[in-house]
Amino acid sequence: MAKKKKEKKSVIEGNAYIQATFNNTIVTITDLKGNTLSWCSSGSLGFRGGKKSTPYAAQTTAETAISRALDYGLQLVNVYVKGPGMGRDSAIRSFGGGGLQVKSIKDITPIPHNGCRPRKSRRV
Repeated sequence: MAKKKKEKKSVIEGNAYIQATFNNTIVTITDLKGNTLSWCSSGSLGFRGGKKSTPYAAQTTAETAISRALDYGLQLVNVYVKGPGMGRDSAIRSFGGGGLQVKSIKDITPIPHNGCRPRKSRRV
């Protein structure tokens, strides 16, 4: 019985999620339904320790994720940025330079409306 060759799906428009924390940067590229096309993190590229959260690590992480997503024929991307890390801006910039057209940029960092209950006051 001959095996069928699996066809790669063709996706023109997708979403890119950049999670930039103080310790790492993770870039995930999905189609509009949310199915992951490619992802990359600065830790998976070999950056260790404090170098994982640098802007250069975020840039190379985004470029790697973009190059894997271009195999699907991706052209347009909506960028969603989450977190306070240093690599936010450099990751967004690499989407324009990587051959993708950025349709929109949105910050989805969670903001506490009231926050956690504070510690009890210290009595001396």
